[in-house]
Amino acid sequence: MAGPRHTRRWVILLSALVLCGSAVAQEDKKTDDLKPADPDTGESTVQETTLGLLPNPFEKQGVKFAVTYIGEVLANPSGGAKQGAVYEDRTNFAVDVDFEKLVGLKQVTFHANVFQIDGGGLSRGALLNFMDVSGIEALPTTRLYEVWFERKWGEKIALRAGQLAADTEFMTSKYTDVFTNASLGWPAGLSLNLPSGGPSPPLATMGARLRADATDNLSLLAAVFDGNAAGPGTNDPQLRNRYGVNFRVNDPPLLLYEAQFQWHTKKGDPGLAGKLKLGGFRHLGSFADQRFDSLGLSLADPAGSGTAASRSGDYGLYAVFEQKLYRVGHDDDRGIGVFARASYSPPDRNLIDIYADGGLEFIGLSDARPHDKFGIAAAYAHVSPRAQALDRDFQSIYGPNWPLRTSEQLLTAVYQYEVRAGLTLQPNLQFIRHPGGGATDPLGASPGKHLGNATVVGLRSVVKF
Repeated sequence: MAGPRHTRRWVILLSALVLCGSAVAQEDKKTDDLKPADPDTGESTVQETTLGLLPNPFEKQGVKFAVTYIGEVLANPSGGAKQGAVYEDRTNFAVDVDFEKLVGLKQVTFHANVFQIDGGGLSRGALLNFMDVSGIEALPTTRLYEVWFERKWGEKIALRAGQLAADTEFMTSKYTDVFTNASLGWPAGLSLNLPSGGPSPPLATMGARLRADATDNLSLLAAVFDGNAAGPGTNDPQLRNRYGVNFRVNDPPLLLYEAQFQWHTKKGDPGLAGKLKLGGFRHLGSFADQRFDSLGLSLADPAGSGTAASRSGDYGLYAVFEQKLYRVGHDDDRGIGVFARASYSPPDRNLIDIYADGGLEFIGLSDARPHDKFGIAAAYAHVSPRAQALDRDFQSIYGPNWPLRTSEQLLTAVYQYEVRAGLTLQPNLQFIRHPGGGATDPLGASPGKHLGNATVVGLRSVVKF
């Protein structure tokens, strides 16, 4: 564990968030972004559409239960390290409490959820790619995910604290909700660079988030998290925090911040809604150099120490753009939307220095199918020049068969078919070019054979009870 110095940083940062929250109270406006969201569908666990099968006898008293089951079959008939098929599923048990209804404590809410995860993982077991083909892929376990309290000042300011995830609030776009690839939720430019993948499924971490709707057109978000949900170690982070109860607070912190500029977002506004989000992260821990060791030699050099040089801190910058292009009648939820996201991190300490994705979502274009969605998207994860230089160092020593990684690209299409309220099916197709950035196939019969371009087909079902 880290020493008291990092704990003092936490105290200072948390105090700053509380002071800001007390100072900026504004008047009421749209509050959809302030409700807890399902980590995969993006829908509010408070206002979601369900089958109506789950008893909620205390809803009038402010206690709401929710259960979501996500199951999917995925197969890669070509490409990757090997061909195969998996069935995986995750059940999300959630509870939300409104303390005003329960005990008269105004503007205080509580949220918690637990994952039951089963099955295998196609990316982990067969593809060995950067951008996991499923957002629910994880090692089987029962894990506490989020558990937090939130205090609001009016409907403009919200301070949330506890065990949190960042993927439903930071670097998000509403038009990515139909996609099943994990990177179209929490991007590979963050998950591959941050310790333990950052605060995102399946690992949330201790922290606090402040949101301030400064004006109708400007929202500000800032958060501080423990910088490593699983804690230090060399084995899989999911094994180091198998049940989600590590509750770590002594690791160097991770800071996230975002400004959201929005237009035509009020209900009934005749204009087409859009947003521009500018943000970034700052991690105060130590990071391994992607090429050089502690002696200043290449990590490929047999005469080197074999221990990567340590770099102090890390950061990243990102931008998100989304815009509704077409609206069906006066229905703000139906139409066509476009999104684009991009991020940058310094190449000397990050495997992925540039990440970008973008696509289109078509929502309820047919009056007969008002809740169906169709999406097409592409994503790009660039291997940093420092990591590529290390590959060239290895080539100079071991010959041209050593792989030179460059980038991984993704092209995907998904259709979400609503069978009935609370039950959807999502056939999806993904094509992955240069899995692992062009890494060597560890199962290849000939030395230096790269992982093959992969085609993945899948069918996901989502049941909200």
